[in-house]
Order: sequence, then C-alpha cells, then structure tokens
Amino acid sequence: MSDAKVPPLAGLKILEMGQLLAGPFASTLLAWFGAEVIKVEPPGKGDALRGWRGLHEGESLWWSIMGRNKKCITLNLREARGQEIARALAGKVDVVLENFKPGTLEKWGLGEEVLQEANPGLIMTRVSGWGQTGPRRAEPGYASVAEGVGGLRYVTGYPDRPPVRSNLSLGDTIAGLHAALGVLTALYHRDHGGNGQGQVVDVAIYEAVFNMMESALPELDLLGEVREPQGSKLSGIVPSNTYQCQDGRYIIIGGNGDSIFKRLMRAAGREDLASDPRLEHNDGRVRHEQEIDAALSEWTENHPFSVILAALETAQVPAGPIYSMKDIVADEQYRAREMIETHALADGTEVKLPNFAPKLSASPGGTRWLGPKLGAHNDEVYRGMLGMSSEELEELTRAGVV
Repeated sequence: MSDAKVPPLAGLKILEMGQLLAGPFASTLLAWFGAEVIKVEPPGKGDALRGWRGLHEGESLWWSIMGRNKKCITLNLREARGQEIARALAGKVDVVLENFKPGTLEKWGLGEEVLQEANPGLIMTRVSGWGQTGPRRAEPGYASVAEGVGGLRYVTGYPDRPPVRSNLSLGDTIAGLHAALGVLTALYHRDHGGNGQGQVVDVAIYEAVFNMMESALPELDLLGEVREPQGSKLSGIVPSNTYQCQDGRYIIIGGNGDSIFKRLMRAAGREDLASDPRLEHNDGRVRHEQEIDAALSEWTENHPFSVILAALETAQVPAGPIYSMKDIVADEQYRAREMIETHALADGTEVKLPNFAPKLSASPGGTRWLGPKLGAHNDEVYRGMLGMSSEELEELTRAGVV
C-alpha cells in the first residue's frame, strides 16, 4: 500500500470480541481499509481459528488472513478484572464488534446498555446465528445451520440428490459483509445527522443468507412457485448453464441476453435457433430450455474446451472455465488486478495471500501486517491506550487476566 495514500478508515477504532468467522471477518475487511482493530482473545490458545485447517509452524495459514492488520491482545472476559478492562477499552473506541451467543456479554456486564452509557457514541455491532431477539435467540447459531434456514441450501445442488454445501463458510462471510455494511451505515448516521449518538447493529446469520434469496419469496406468495435446486442451471434464466467439452473440461456459458443468445447460437452453428421467434426473449427460451440445452451440449461435447472458448470469445458471449486455486494463481487477470500478494510469515517463509475487494482509487486498503502472534499488542494497547504501568501489566499477566 502506498505511503502517500491514507487509508479511508484511518482513525476508526474497533474493539473486536469473539472468534472464528462472521464477526472477525467484518473487522478484517474494515482493518484492510485502515481501521484500527483491537482483537480480544482468551489467554492461552487464543482464537480457535489459529488452529484450524492447514498449519505452518503450528499456526493456521487462515489466521494470517483473518488476523491481518489487527492488534491482538489477550484478556479473560470471564474474570471481573478482565470485564473491567474491557469496559475501559470500549470507552475509547467507535465500535464494539462481537459474535458471542446473545446474552453472553450481558452476563459479563458488557451489554449494550452498560457500554453505551459510558460511551454514548458507541456502535455496538452484534453478530449471531439468530439475532438478538426472537424465540431462537439463545440457540447455538452456526452458519451451516443458518444457510439451511436462510434458504440457500434448499436451492443448492441437483433436484434428484441430497442438498449440498459449498466447501466454504458462505453464511459466515455473507454475515460479515452485512456487519461491515452495518458498521459503516451506523457511523455515517452518527456523524451526519445522528447527533453523535451510537446504536446497535444486529446481524443474524440466517437473515444475511435470506437477503441473498432474490425473488424467491414473492414468487411463492403471488405465483405459488417454490424455487427448487437446478444443479448448474439458474431458474427462469435461459441459457445459463455449465457444459462438458470433448476433452472432459467444463465451460460456463451465460447466453441469456436476447442479442447474446443469437450470437451464441450462431457460434454453435445453430442459425435455426438463433432466428427462431419462439426463442427471441427469455420467457420463450425458458419454455424451450431442454431444446436449447440439448443443442449446446451437442456442440460442446464434439469440440475441445479451447475451441469452444475461442468461438465464444469471438462471438462476445460470456463464458469461462471453472477454476481451482491453482488456476487462479496462474491467471493473468488476477495478476493484472494485483489480487494475489506475497508476504513473509514470522519465520521468513513466503506465502501468497488474497487481496480484498473493492479497489478504491484515491484511498485503497492494504496489508500492513499479517495475523500477529497471540498477545502481540498487549503492551501497546494496555500501556499506550489505558495507561497501565509495567508493574500492573505484569501482575495482570501473573493472575491470568491478560
């Protein structure tokens, strides 16, 4: 990141309490754009994510991404002295971002009323499976379940097979995006018309997933139609599918625009379908979906991937491969957009990490440091922000509070 460009969220202070994904992902995004994020972890092992999936020198490679640009401190929130320190920290930040089960912070004397009484401008951002209200508020709320209740899992997969999931934590990251949006919206309100008053941002993972369900609800309400899983197709939009080529590779083709469809069918050697009045608009193509898919499958199955892709590029039809991470690393578009950067881990080992989007021309985000060691910023935060003496900090460490 260029030293000449000040990150857009410089000066914003966030206290992150919680672990794993949904809440921490939100603060990772905000830290990328310059927010000062102070992450609270329990003494000992810290955030459980530090030990998840692929490890290097005993620490998760995922942590190098999720902990990026954060100042990590240890603090035992179950101890009265730790709760007192957390309240002091909350009084010095703009945002508290947490993802404990609802009621947990209240049990520790760290609920929204307590923190906002001491800091009226505080934005209290709360991420949970089911939200802070309602009959399910106290239930465990993992994103895997929320993806099911939010409707995503129902429409994913093939109609004749059991429901499937993406091999990613989609519900958590979708909720994290909503939380980051909520933080920025609440801050804008506070600072532009809100008279400096904070508020609560309540993010439920199942609701964040539900937000992605497009027009499925009104289609049920007015048309009596339930959106069903379609495999690699897209309900009501034709053609938009994945096709196998002669050499076994798959190609995604999005030919659902009216003029694009004509170019697609001509590229496939099917002038009869390109000029067919039944297929001029999407509603007609939906009625004849099987005929269109059969024509495209016959075309792709008789030519290798490279030939099909070249023909579609010439015809200006949206199309492309299905990438593995190995393909992504080799792709020139990713390189041109600088979406992959190389950093050194603590032991000097170089590792490729993803950049974050979106890109801002005047005030871009960037990596200032990778996920730090547990408690790496204890001294800076406790002595610098709270004014503790070295002796006091040592005593708290001996007592297991930090």
